[in-house]
Amino acid sequence: MQEFDSIRPYSDEETAPAIHRLVNDPEFLNMIGRFKSPRLAKWAPALLRFFTRRWLTAHFGQIKRVDDLQAQLSQYVGELVESTTLKVTHSGLENLSKTSAHLFISNHRDIVFDPMVVNYLLFQNGHKTTRIAIGDNLLANRVFAEMMKLNKSFLVRRNMTSPREMRDAYMTLSGFINHSIDTNHSIWIAQREGRAKDGIDVTDPAIIKMFYMSKKKSGLSFDEALSRLHIVPVSISYEYDPCDTDKARELEIRGRTGAYQKAEGEDTEQIMKGLTGFKGHVHVHFGEPIKDAPNNPKALAARIDHEMHANYHLHASNLVAYNMREEQSGEPVTLENIRKHLAIAETLTPEELEAAKVEMESRLQACNADSKRYLIDMYANPVVNAFAAHSIETVASDSGPEHCA
Repeated sequence: MQEFDSIRPYSDEETAPAIHRLVNDPEFLNMIGRFKSPRLAKWAPALLRFFTRRWLTAHFGQIKRVDDLQAQLSQYVGELVESTTLKVTHSGLENLSKTSAHLFISNHRDIVFDPMVVNYLLFQNGHKTTRIAIGDNLLANRVFAEMMKLNKSFLVRRNMTSPREMRDAYMTLSGFINHSIDTNHSIWIAQREGRAKDGIDVTDPAIIKMFYMSKKKSGLSFDEALSRLHIVPVSISYEYDPCDTDKARELEIRGRTGAYQKAEGEDTEQIMKGLTGFKGHVHVHFGEPIKDAPNNPKALAARIDHEMHANYHLHASNLVAYNMREEQSGEPVTLENIRKHLAIAETLTPEELEAAKVEMESRLQACNADSKRYLIDMYANPVVNAFAAHSIETVASDSGPEHCA
């Protein structure tokens, strides 16, 4: 693992020293204190740091292995998930081996909650948790960097200036991912750089190419090497996105000016809002491992996208936003028409749809006038993608041998 020292997570040997550094770090103690007792953090921060250090030492001070740390944290992660969601459901886990490693390629809506909810579901259902790919831009905060490396996170370098630097970084990343799968450590990685703020989940073929870089000299063909990674497309859907108004504002500014400059600390603020904000119903679908990868990156990316779109769990919020957009365009679509295409609509009651409409209108009120259409789009676009994915499946089924006969 020495060749991957620049990007890898902490090992078991590094776990205890890292925990010791954190429980004695005032910035970390302040952060945990604000989370557990906001009022005391404001009026007696020093006292709160003292009690927070004692509590952390008692609960985590004797831990020496990463897996033991995650097991100890599972209760608190579960409490966070339950307190910020209406419910968390999943599908497809029955198709995954509990003894083999997988490369989970996921859509990306939230900086930390996406991989956290995937690992939470894996852990709760007897699967090993994953190593998590995160952009190095998120590690500007020293405390957050320590926390993430303790939680099996590894670095994806960004903002490289030269082609050679980019090639070397991708080669190291490719080597680490393949080494992880070969040694039975699963990986979670987003399908593209950055969150899909517009609700359109698209896999970047460059990421698929990166997976193969370290295997080129091995003699394995592209399709054989990628099939050995046991790629699992993952669709994460949130009924409500805690950061939706922020994303809409960013998209509006970017659309109007051509660029968006993040404020200092904005990533940290979005992380906390994504973790603690209300998400409603969250569903995670785990696709079947891809055992017969096509022989080029674009085709494999398209296959992953199709799996994500076809299995994305649509919520009432998505259907309401889709109807809002169609009504604004002068082409209203009735729920009956949607039901012809999407099974989820069959299970929704008029009361659920009305409640979603009220909630969506409330969120629109929190946006400025120019950002509102972007917020509607981010909830409506998954419906469009689902329509397209199911249409492809219908055409493929209709053109099969039985139909032709």
